Amino acid sequence: MLRLIRWQSTIGRSASAVSPSSFKTAVETAEKLVQPSPRFSDPFSIVSHEMSNLAKSIAQLIGSGHPTLNRVSSYYFEAEGKNVRPLIVLLLSKALAAIPLSERNRITIDTFDVVDQSHFAGTPTSTSVAGKSVDDSISPLRVLHGINPKVILDPLSKPMDQLPQFDAENGILPKQRRLAEIVEMIHTASLLHDDVIDLADARRGRPSGNIAFTNKMAVLAGDFLLGRASVAIARLRNPEVIELLSTTIANLVEGEFMQLKNTVMNQDTDSIINDGDLKKIPTPTGKVPVKSHEYTVQTPQDLDHATNVNAAFEYYLHKTYLKTASLMSKSSRAAAVLSGSQDDIIEQCYQFGRNLGLCFQLVDDMLDYTSSDATFGKPSQADLKLGLATAPILFAWKQRPELGEMIGRKFSAPGDVEAARSAVRECQGLEQTREMAQEYCSSALANLRALPESDARSALEFLTNSVMTRNK
Repeated sequence: MLRLIRWQSTIGRSASAVSPSSFKTAVETAEKLVQPSPRFSDPFSIVSHEMSNLAKSIAQLIGSGHPTLNRVSSYYFEAEGKNVRPLIVLLLSKALAAIPLSERNRITIDTFDVVDQSHFAGTPTSTSVAGKSVDDSISPLRVLHGINPKVILDPLSKPMDQLPQFDAENGILPKQRRLAEIVEMIHTASLLHDDVIDLADARRGRPSGNIAFTNKMAVLAGDFLLGRASVAIARLRNPEVIELLSTTIANLVEGEFMQLKNTVMNQDTDSIINDGDLKKIPTPTGKVPVKSHEYTVQTPQDLDHATNVNAAFEYYLHKTYLKTASLMSKSSRAAAVLSGSQDDIIEQCYQFGRNLGLCFQLVDDMLDYTSSDATFGKPSQADLKLGLATAPILFAWKQRPELGEMIGRKFSAPGDVEAARSAVRECQGLEQTREMAQEYCSSALANLRALPESDARSALEFLTNSVMTRNK
């Protein structure tokens, strides 16, 4: 089961009770925000070359022989997004390069990546293939081309702008650059699918994919992006990284299913809501035994109010990990694996991505209550209308048990949304959510201290702090 360490102390604490350690953390964070180093006020500047080429590189990875599919699959890359996930991968990769080479010998880094670096000489282990770049195919090209060899359906089998080889000054490996591109492709595919599920009408300040192209095209484009990402993942030629990134795709789907059920209170596992109608799910035949994962959240049965709230928070944070923090945490871990770092550093990188991801989503859930559509770049105040119980309303529910009925019916009765918003305001749900987010932010900063001091680490620290102050 996903370990949820901090929320239990947070949920039992009143909004006015602030511990000395929390106050100290707040002061330290404020000092960093008030007097940031000009060099790190823009983390993009540390990896500006890689970030400026991100969209171009992704465009080469997702090209299709069908012009309409090309148009739909590249639609979200045309608008300016936050690009937080690839930025984290690149900054973390650069920060990991500051670790002495003698301490980065967990795997033999591909000699192709560092052909001029004698430090990496040696026979590659089973985690890599000598002399193969991330652009080299594994299967024969005639197989990848399909039935008509004149129509090349796989852009990864065509001549591409080759990724530059290892830059000793920058320290970012070609496979880490490709990892950043893959992460953004997976994230964008999830946005296309989410907008269909949520009936969204805007994304990044313009019509969402489902509105611009229809639901069917948006779903197919998302599937296509995941397919292209999977090919690129395989060509990293590292089994551990392949496993990490593949599980993030499964996690995204699992998290979305948890969100469809909304909370652990919903014990109806035999039906779903489809276009406002209750639809029964076919009963399993029993021919295929299905076993839940060990991290399944237990469903409460006639429990007291406090236990129900705790179970709902556990469900919410687990869903948040699957939908948001999984991709950040596992891609951070993958960057560390590709760097050859030791297990303790790899674990700290994973925990950094996990804590930052949870912090990021908690802030996102706050912004849904406070930001305008124009600022947010997508419809604000949407969670309650979609029937979603996020941290602000769960904190309010702790103080007002009567909100449980609203949460159970997904705020579908007349006046539910307005009443829930009032309860969040009166019970300081946003303030308590911010406090929880700050705890995850502080933990992420602590994880970064396992890395050597460097410009890249400082940029990551600034980026982590800025999550708490973002408005979109």
